[in-house]
This record gives sequence, structure tokens and C-alpha cells, in this order.
Amino acid sequence: MTDISTPRARPDAPVVLVVGSGYRPYREYILRAVSGHYRLWLLDTREATWQLDYLVGATAVDTHDTAALFAAARAVTEELPVAGVFTYDESQVVACAELAEELGLPGSPPATIRACRDKAATRAALAAAGLPQPRSSIVDSLAEALAAAEAIGYPVVVKARSLAGSYGVMRADDPEAVATAFATADGAEFFGLDRQETGRVLVEELLTGPEISVDAAIFDGEVLPTTIARKRVGWAPYFEEVGHDVTGDDPLWQDAELLDQVRRVHEALGFTYGATHSEFMLTDAGPRLIEVNARLGGEFIPHLGHLARGCDAVLAAVQAAAGERPDTRQRHSAAAGIRFLYPPTHVETVEVIVHEDRFGPTVREVGLTTHPGDRLALPPVARLNRYAHVLASGESAEQVLADLAEAEQLVELVATPIEPPVT
Repeated sequence: MTDISTPRARPDAPVVLVVGSGYRPYREYILRAVSGHYRLWLLDTREATWQLDYLVGATAVDTHDTAALFAAARAVTEELPVAGVFTYDESQVVACAELAEELGLPGSPPATIRACRDKAATRAALAAAGLPQPRSSIVDSLAEALAAAEAIGYPVVVKARSLAGSYGVMRADDPEAVATAFATADGAEFFGLDRQETGRVLVEELLTGPEISVDAAIFDGEVLPTTIARKRVGWAPYFEEVGHDVTGDDPLWQDAELLDQVRRVHEALGFTYGATHSEFMLTDAGPRLIEVNARLGGEFIPHLGHLARGCDAVLAAVQAAAGERPDTRQRHSAAAGIRFLYPPTHVETVEVIVHEDRFGPTVREVGLTTHPGDRLALPPVARLNRYAHVLASGESAEQVLADLAEAEQLVELVATPIEPPVT
């Protein structure tokens, strides 16, 4: 929630257009992090409410209507010195790149951003650059999916080609599972993201090993990593994100092969300015890219990085968008982690009880994301139906992990089981 300490930029600070604002419990920290450095003008589909504490102005406009978005942005540039365009919303990344190009502001080419939205195009660009990656096939039918899985070898991953948030992604160990996974990926939708008319599904080699993410700011083609996070997933055979851990002294910061791959991936895709969130699997054969997203990482990952390293990935991303060299220096070494809490089955929420008396010394934040009467469904019916999150940070990584080990005991969900929703 906003309080009297809400930061404000100086009156002559550069203006940055923010396209889309997102879900307040997960996104408010982003606007807070930047509003003390830049004057922010929001272009969003809905009228601004909670966002107003961080803005100098806002325009309600259909951000999926390119002409309307461009017109609203030009109106702001006629009144204020706009230095950049920024979004952290996956559904807005292409429009944001096109807008930056239209206004002559820093940004990566729209074709680069489209190639990130299209996982098959990402694979093609990396293959052309000689980067190692998993075997992958575009398929249009179940028959093609089965043939691809047979050629690649089980187990495989079946995924939607252009979605996000692990929607439409499933592990398949046999032909029966491929059939289920293909139907899931082919029919999945995620917050209105565009899908291809054909070739909507990929079948890929299953990578094994620890999964990580690397957030980076890109300035004049130089890739500047800001956060390395270790991901926790659950609800197999789906890939639901249930937590992330960041430490300031993570040895991956010294992993020359990983950092070289991060650089080469961005070079192959043609990034020049902006921010990215890349996901890798650390396989026995070395790092292998899962996907790269042309935006900041979600799930509070930039916030965790700031707590653990003192490097503000959010500010760095906006600095790059405004054409200023990002400050990506590490200022301290600590640890931070987050756990997302899910119901044990499909439920209707009665209440959520926070047991502060059970908090360990590093627990610093609890966020509740359900209300009485809400219905929470689990994979494969629905995704990301969490009832809360718990965030911890401190000097000791061991203490942070210990304090998060039984996060469900800190935030109790009282709920009534329900029948699985019909899909």
C-alpha cells in the first residue's frame, strides 16, 4: 500500500511513458521504485486509481489500439519532455517497441521484440547464431506432435508458442501425455496475448537441471545483468512457479559460460535498448536458454535482486528506456526469497489468517491475493491461482531459506473444497 513516503521525482526530471500498469499486489513496487527518479505518465486501458500516487499524469486509452495509443502518446509529448517508453506488461511489449520507434525514443527494434514473443522465432535466431539449445519442432496437429516427440525422444516439453507465465506448458512422458499436452497448449490463452493462426505449438527436448533466470538492462547493445534468480517450480507435469531465491554472492555471477550465453542471445536477437528476463536450465552440458522475454521479470524477481544485491533492476530498465546508461553496480551482498502459496485443492476462500507470531527474523512481507468468496482452481484447470506470497530477506541465506521452508504455516487459508471447474 502507498504511504506518506511515496517518492517523488524532481519537477524537472525526465518524463517516461509507462504503458500498462498491471495487478497492484504484484506491480506497485515497480512504480514506487521509479517515481522518485522520473516523472511518470501512464497510458492504460482503465482510468488510473492507485497508480496516481506515482504519476504526474495518466491517459485512459485502449493500449491494444495502436493508432489510439500513438495519438495519446503524442499528446503527452506536445506538453512534456518525454525521454522514454517503458512497459513491464508482456501483452504490451510489441506496442511499446513500436511506440518508441514512432516517437524516435530509445528502444530495441520491434522485430526483435516480436522474435521474443514468438518462441519459434527465438529458436531460429539462436540457431543461426550457432548457440546451443534444445531440439524443437513447430507442430500444427496431434499427429505432428506425436511424430516430433518420437523423433526428439521422451520425455518432451509441449508448449504454446507465444504465451507467457508458463501457460500452455506441460511435460509429456508418453504419447497419451502428448495428446493431453497438445490440447492444452493449442487451446491456452493468456491475458489476450496474440497467437499464431498456424503452428501454435512447440514440442521440445526436455532440459534437466537447476532452472534460473537472468534479468538484464541493455544500453546501446551492451548487456548489463542485474539479477540472477534460482527458480522453484511445482505442480508437475506443469511448470508452475512457486518461488525464487536470490543471493548476492551467487557463484553464477562468475560463470563465464552463462554470462557469455546471455550476451550472445541478446546479440543474436538484435537488442539495443531495454530490459529482458531470460530463463536458462543449467544442464550437464552447460547453460541452455529456455526463453527470453523483452521485459522485466515478474514474480517480484527485480525486488528480490534489489534486496540481495542493492542493484535496482527496475530503475536500470527505465534508465535504459530513457537513453541513460543504467547503474547496475552491486552495493551489498545479502539474500532474498519468495514463496507463492497455493490451495491444496480447488477451493472457495472463506478467510486468510496471517500468523505473525510464527514469522522468522527475515520475513519482511506477506501479500494476500484472495478474498472471501473467491474460487481458486489449480492446474490444469487454471494457473497462478495463489492465495498469498511470503517474502524474506536478510544477511544469511540459510536463515532466509529456513524462514521460508514452511511458508504455508505462516499464512493459513481457510477454504471450502469445490468441484473442479468445467473447462
